[in-house]
Amino acid sequence: MTQQLTHFNETASQTGGPYVHIGLAPKQAGFDIFENNFGNRLAAQGTEGERITIEGRVFDGLGLPMKDVLLEIWQADAQGHYAHPADPKPSSFRGWGRTGADFDTGLYAFETIKPGPVGDQAPHVAFWVVARGINVGLHTRLYFADESASNAKDPVLTGIEWEPRRQTLVAQRSLRDGKPVYTFDIRVQGEGETVFFDV
Repeated sequence: MTQQLTHFNETASQTGGPYVHIGLAPKQAGFDIFENNFGNRLAAQGTEGERITIEGRVFDGLGLPMKDVLLEIWQADAQGHYAHPADPKPSSFRGWGRTGADFDTGLYAFETIKPGPVGDQAPHVAFWVVARGINVGLHTRLYFADESASNAKDPVLTGIEWEPRRQTLVAQRSLRDGKPVYTFDIRVQGEGETVFFDV
């Protein structure tokens, strides 16, 4: 018996949106459908470490803030350990969060703790960004401006050839009502485009 193969045309690609919030952050979109919602607050009351806010906007190639963008972060705890069984000292700190940009302003925010150095790497936070118009999620990192000595030795950050490109990964620190805020704007293309990693 001869089996005949059928040839199908390639399926069209699909970007993340415009309904990215409904599927991945439904509570923000007004749908309370999950028992446990993943949110932008990573630190519990007893979590050790300096409490910080990370906030910013994601800009498109025209320099306009994207308002349908979803961001996830993953980070170590204050001692530089991840909540992962492969870590030599796994942390009880979840270290993972998800949020969407504000529908009106495009501002996103995470309430977390400042991570410690991980091995020979400076304190950093890994970001994943998805939105309408982005076929594959974008991976980048946030480094802290007030960790200049550690940043100067970080193998990933120093592996970026041009200093101006490195600076696209460095968040600036300020104080708001006495609390530290790190501003990290992400530019998906165009002038000042953020460095993204092929992960």
